[in-house]
Amino acid sequence: MKQLKAIISGGGTGGHIFPALSIAGALKDRHPNAEILFVGAENRMEMERVPAAGYPIVGLPVAGFDRKNLLKNISVVFKLLKSLYLARETLKKFRPNIVVGVGGYASGPTLKAANRMGIPTIIQEQNSYAGVTNKLLAKQAAKICVAYEGMEKFFPAGKIVLTGNPIRKDLVNLEDKRQKACTFFGLDPDMKTILILGGSLGARTLNECMMGALPAFGDGNVQFLWQSGKMYFHNSLKQLEKYPQRPIKLVEFISRMDFAYSVADLIVSRAGAGSISEFCAVGKPVILTPSPNVAEDHQTKNAMALVDKDAAMLVSDADAAQKLIPLALETVHNSARLKTLSANIRKLALPDAANRIAEEIEKIMSND
Repeated sequence: MKQLKAIISGGGTGGHIFPALSIAGALKDRHPNAEILFVGAENRMEMERVPAAGYPIVGLPVAGFDRKNLLKNISVVFKLLKSLYLARETLKKFRPNIVVGVGGYASGPTLKAANRMGIPTIIQEQNSYAGVTNKLLAKQAAKICVAYEGMEKFFPAGKIVLTGNPIRKDLVNLEDKRQKACTFFGLDPDMKTILILGGSLGARTLNECMMGALPAFGDGNVQFLWQSGKMYFHNSLKQLEKYPQRPIKLVEFISRMDFAYSVADLIVSRAGAGSISEFCAVGKPVILTPSPNVAEDHQTKNAMALVDKDAAMLVSDADAAQKLIPLALETVHNSARLKTLSANIRKLALPDAANRIAEEIEKIMSND
């Protein structure tokens, strides 16, 4: 097989970036001489995270459409046209033999330009409900790697490969990490631990639920590890300082997710596809509160794929203020319920997804 030159495009959130980096890592493991270039969106988190992981990245000025303020979309159209031009120039200069789209604003123009230039493309669809861009790009994609069954309703059946979503390598084995993790976070190893995850940027509802519950916390047998995210950290800290006795460890961002998962008896989270894949892999009980601020309400659809198999619990965003924290406190003491949720979610894990996607890339290059 000729030397692998791949472009991986997408980002915007950790849910897109971490799988992208996992795919790059799998390709590098299998092909140490591979050249990999990332294409992301300017001013989004991939512009920091990807170089930190040791890969070069090109930024496009692409932005999402504003569904509420249509006038703002005039500038969005110009940014899209400029992004298509820059994506084409990047492809001409780098000359990849394959382009992988992982979702996020940048993947649209990059894959569109690749299709026009006759470069094979792969789509990695993370959600159980495909977005508009991926549905349009699928017609010309060589393969579509998915994480959920039943995706034939969005994509041509012959192109679909069930690979799962790639997860970070350090999450594969959590055995014997709990004690170290308790020391790392400053937690009591004898207490039940609820992990609150609002994503890398933060989730307003989850943070407001925690802040709203602070005055009433009275359960001495439960501690919280609370990731507030960048946008909500300072406000959350101010509120928490009023209750210094509460057994709560507040952090802006968790760099050691393997440690966080190893201490968690129960997880409370949004329902992003990447996060759900991690919960399945680590086999942890979870209460999902899907974000209502995403296209086609895909987080609710992601969550229901688990809830229907009794592999997770769901509290809607609208009900969260009243129900979320009380349900978490009740569930964390219900050993039988935790055991059932854990066993059922573990059955849905698709490990080794990054290597499966790398195999699909190799097959396409062999045929090319």
